[in-house]
Amino acid sequence: MKIIYKGASAELVEKKSRFIADIAPVRSEAEASAFIDSVKKKYWDCRHNCSAFVIGENPPLTRCSDDGEPAGTAGRPMLEMLLAEGITDVCIVVSRYFGGTLLGTGGLIRAYAGAAKLALESAVVSEKLTGCILSCDIGYELVGKVQYIASQLSLFEMSSEYGERVLLRYLGTAHDISRAVSLITESTAGKALLSCGDPLTYIVAGGSPVLLK
Repeated sequence: MKIIYKGASAELVEKKSRFIADIAPVRSEAEASAFIDSVKKKYWDCRHNCSAFVIGENPPLTRCSDDGEPAGTAGRPMLEMLLAEGITDVCIVVSRYFGGTLLGTGGLIRAYAGAAKLALESAVVSEKLTGCILSCDIGYELVGKVQYIASQLSLFEMSSEYGERVLLRYLGTAHDISRAVSLITESTAGKALLSCGDPLTYIVAGGSPVLLK
């Protein structure tokens, strides 16, 4: 699944009606409600603040609101767009300033979904990954071998400690960490002391890992 790392805003104008979309990462229904309320306060004078959010997965918690627009013309198309894109832990609000011309059912659906899509395209989206941290307790003569294997598997070095021995910690997906354990054990003839931490989730932003709480 993908998540929003950094939110964004976008605007679409259709027959003089302004559709302002705000998208943000959320981790709970309470956070989603707070974000929706903050957008409503920001655009307190608009006619509608329609919203949709997706939280978690398998199955996700989903909610949507048309906020006075004809049923199924605002919140639902926004929600369906998020689900189609495979986005979770996200909330989007589209605020409409009426321009004086009725858009009809089809026009409203296109406008709300279009504004939501523009906001999503402006946001920073990242793949949500599951993995763990591998700790490698090794002698100095094995550092080069371990670092080479880690680089080949594109593991992230989280820390390094140099004392009587060397302790290196790497982050990677469960699959890559499993491969690393096998390769390091083989290349060091079992001399590396390896241990894996608890499963965790993370994203990669700007080439660096960001652990998720």
